[in-house]
Amino acid sequence: MRVAYLGPRGTFCEEAARKYAPSSAILIPRPDIPEVFQSVSSGMAELGIVPLENSMEGSVGLTLDLLLESDLMICGEIVLRVEHNLIAKPGMRIEDIRALISHPQALAQCRRFISSRLPNVERIEASSTSRAVELIKGMEGAAAIGTELAANLNGMEVLERGIEDDKNNFTRFLAISRADSPPTGSDKTSIIFSVENKPGALYRALGEFAKRDINMTKIESRPAKGRLWEYIFYVDFEGHREDPRCKEALACLGRKACFLKILGSYPMAR
Repeated sequence: MRVAYLGPRGTFCEEAARKYAPSSAILIPRPDIPEVFQSVSSGMAELGIVPLENSMEGSVGLTLDLLLESDLMICGEIVLRVEHNLIAKPGMRIEDIRALISHPQALAQCRRFISSRLPNVERIEASSTSRAVELIKGMEGAAAIGTELAANLNGMEVLERGIEDDKNNFTRFLAISRADSPPTGSDKTSIIFSVENKPGALYRALGEFAKRDINMTKIESRPAKGRLWEYIFYVDFEGHREDPRCKEALACLGRKACFLKILGSYPMAR
């Protein structure tokens, strides 16, 4: 199996790909999220791994937009706890650090550690945590915030583990393919829909799930491109699209919605 994922190597997305894909899979880093979708659509890869949302930073808008535009389906999800690590060259000590490099989000999510342990170091932004670890190989007195995987890939050393401010920081990734997954008994379904811009339309649409005691785990609106001040809605709910209750709810929703797209049903991550 060939698995495309948002690169570069050593990122949380690669960790998600390693967690989800078989150990025999060939992992292919791609430069951006559209390239991951394109790799799967073209047949270059059978599976793609992309980030969808972070518990602190919110959703990845580009992934949501591509799910709307693409014919690919969601076949799985992976939830990873975001653990940031202080990484440096082997033998380097914290007191030797004069510059700290990482992605802006990682620097922000480790603010308390930086303020207390590295208050006077220069902070330098990088395009990714993995790139930050690559950069310190050619610098003196520099450390990075990144994954343990990135440290191992680049021959670096982890000086401090788990330096993030909030231990309840999780990122949800999606596995995308040309088809979704069969029922397992513990599934989730993702859909996109829109309704007429009139009073009660969204309430009545969502009521189809409430009537059947179907639990929605996510609802998010995005601007409908080309239609000023109109929106489309992304919804996740518990159950497989082939389950009788879910199938009935989707059929009724389809009659009330202006547009409905089923993104896929897949095993629920725990």
